[in-house]
Amino acid sequence: MTPSTDYLEECRRLVDNALGQADTINQAADWFAKTILAGRMVHLFGSGHSRIMVEEMWPRYGSFPGFNPIVELSLTFHNSVVGANGQRQAMFIENTPGLAKRILRNYDLSPTDTALVASSSGCNVVPIEIAQEFQQRGVKVVALISRRHSEPSDSRHESGKKLHDFADIVLDTGAPVGDAMTTIDGMDTPVSPGSTVGGCMLVNALKAEVADRLVKAGQPPTVLTAGAIVGSERATELFEAAYDEHARRLAKLYKNLGNT
Repeated sequence: MTPSTDYLEECRRLVDNALGQADTINQAADWFAKTILAGRMVHLFGSGHSRIMVEEMWPRYGSFPGFNPIVELSLTFHNSVVGANGQRQAMFIENTPGLAKRILRNYDLSPTDTALVASSSGCNVVPIEIAQEFQQRGVKVVALISRRHSEPSDSRHESGKKLHDFADIVLDTGAPVGDAMTTIDGMDTPVSPGSTVGGCMLVNALKAEVADRLVKAGQPPTVLTAGAIVGSERATELFEAAYDEHARRLAKLYKNLGNT
C-alpha cells in the first residue's frame, strides 16, 4: 500500500464513522431547522483550522441562509505563518480567557437560536468558552470534535473541562489522535490530517437534513446554485435573494443590543 492509498483508506473509515452518527445528525438537524423556521439563526464558530467547517456550512454553493458564521481573523488567519499576524499569535490568542464573551457581546442571542462549535481537540479556551456562553444564554450547542484526539488531550480551560462538557450533543469527525492519518517509513511523525474530511462530511450531511426539514415545513431554502445548473440569470437571482435573507436574519441579532 502506498502512502496515498493508505490515506484514502483511512478516509473510507471516516465515512463509516459519519454514517454511524445518523441519529445525532438527525437530532441536530431538528434543532437547526426549528431555529431557521422561527426566523432566527444557527451560530457557527470555529477557531484555527476549524474555521473550515464554518465556511463549509455557509456561504458556499449548495448552502442556504439561516446560519451565522462567526469567524475571528485573529484566530484563523494562517497565510502569514510567521511575522505579523503569524501562527504563534493566533495559537496564543486562541487560549485567551474572556475573548469568547467579547465576541458574543456583538449578538442579541435568543434561546430559539442554536449553535455549532467546531474544535478538533476540544481543548482550546476560546471555543470552550464560546460553547459555555451559548449554553448560559439558553442556546443549544452541537460540538464537532474528534473524540479520539480530544480524550487523551489536556484542556487549556481553567476548569479542566473540554468542549464536549459544554455541548448538548457531540458529532465526532473520527480523526485520530494528533489528526494526521498516514505513517511514512523513515519518519517518526505522521502526515495528512483527517479532521477536515470527517468534519466536512458531517456538516454537509447535517445541511442536507436541515434542507429536507425546511422543504417539508413548506419553507424550502434559497440555495446558492451554480449557473451551470440553473442558468446564469437564475443563479444571480438565487445569490441576491440568499444574501438579502441573510442580512434580514442578521439584523435581528443586532436589534436589541444594549437594551437588557
